[in-house]
Amino acid sequence: MNRFHVHLNVSDLGASIRFYSRLFAAEPAVVKPDYAKWMLEDPRVNFAISSTGRAVGIDHLGFQVDSNEALDVIGKRLDAAGETVVPEKATICCYAKSDKLWSEDPQGTRWETFHTTGEATSYYAGGAACATDGASCSTDASSIQPRQDSVTSCCAPQSGCC
Repeated sequence: MNRFHVHLNVSDLGASIRFYSRLFAAEPAVVKPDYAKWMLEDPRVNFAISSTGRAVGIDHLGFQVDSNEALDVIGKRLDAAGETVVPEKATICCYAKSDKLWSEDPQGTRWETFHTTGEATSYYAGGAACATDGASCSTDASSIQPRQDSVTSCCAPQSGCC
């Protein structure tokens, strides 16, 4: 596992950016009107915040990996853990293009494991093809089904992801 990932929903992005920049003694690597991300080395974590209208607090936890092979390894671990694993290939979320696996722990905490393949110009897919019916937008990963058609957006603007 290459980097631990935490995503928080916040009510005041500016105040939160100031707080976490001081806490981490580092400015965010990415700042957008509704999103900020720190790629910290000590501890090695991808820490993201967004103000997209979702309930304030922890949105999800996860692992960012450096390759599709590493994504497959964690996918096998998630399968072994016995929870539903939902793939989401070639998705756009959080200003990035990624292949993802979504799951939930027994308490309902959402876990996102992902391999980022490039940058994106929008927070959401905005009409791009998505492998699931919005895995990153659902609060219940076990209810998500693979898409049957090939073109719609992953997330509606009022939902958060990544």
